[in-house]
Amino acid sequence: METLTPKIEMRPPGTLRPYAGNARQHSRKQVRQIAESIRRFGFTNPVLIGDGDEIVAGHGRVRAAIELGLDRVPTIRLSHLTPAERRAYVLADNKLALNAEWDSEILAIELQALIDLDFDVSLRATACRRPTPCVAAGAIATMSPRRWCVGVRPRRASVFPPATSRSW
Repeated sequence: METLTPKIEMRPPGTLRPYAGNARQHSRKQVRQIAESIRRFGFTNPVLIGDGDEIVAGHGRVRAAIELGLDRVPTIRLSHLTPAERRAYVLADNKLALNAEWDSEILAIELQALIDLDFDVSLRATACRRPTPCVAAGAIATMSPRRWCVGVRPRRASVFPPATSRSW
């Protein structure tokens, strides 16, 4: 297989077209979480696009960029993929991340290390309906309703406050 060197192009997010066949949906709440992560850490993951500026991967990041009023976002054009390969990649990219598992022990150690460094890991943290990894603006936690992060006993009560039920 030929090794490709990707070229990052800065593009206005409003010119990028969502792929109508994208089966993965982002709630307004999740887009806000992505926006908060971009605000805090920068736009660290380029949007993947096809030759017609159709989004292949990064729909949520583009919506967050628009919400933040960003003029440009980093993109990588996947010109080497056929239309069928792009369709397959959309599904594979979304599914492969879901197939990964968390190492609860390492997760607990990393969260505690951040807490020890006085890093605010409570950004928009919310509990999940069942114990599962939750990603909230850079804070990753395995949580259950009305419980602290599994395996982590934060030293300050302000970390991972109980979730409130809010409808967006």
